[in-house]
Amino acid sequence: QVQLVESGGGLVQAGGSLRLSCAASGFTFDSYTMGWFRQAPGKEREAVACLSSMDSSTYYSDSVKGRFTIPPDNTKNTVYLQMNSLKPEDTAVYYCAAEVRLGCGPALHFGSWGQGTQVTVSS
Repeated sequence: QVQLVESGGGLVQAGGSLRLSCAASGFTFDSYTMGWFRQAPGKEREAVACLSSMDSSTYYSDSVKGRFTIPPDNTKNTVYLQMNSLKPEDTAVYYCAAEVRLGCGPALHFGSWGQGTQVTVSS
């Protein structure tokens, strides 16, 4: 079974950093496109970052570009979301997702999801 387990969420002050982890099992990690999404209360789930299995390229939303990165550790079968210079508007539940068939795309594109981890950024 494909399983994704997220960790690393918590409370951090604006300007601080946080690293989320997504540990994958049940599949060959580097053959999957891995994405990070977030959902704030009252808002739709939005894409944050993605590591494509098609061309190994990374993609970031305009709102996080230059602040977030999605580095993998293939030896640990884990992908991270390194979040720097955090802002209150980054507050959301963050989800890790995996897709074997396609490259980066919208949330409906991804077939496997983690449980989510809460990130709260205070002013």
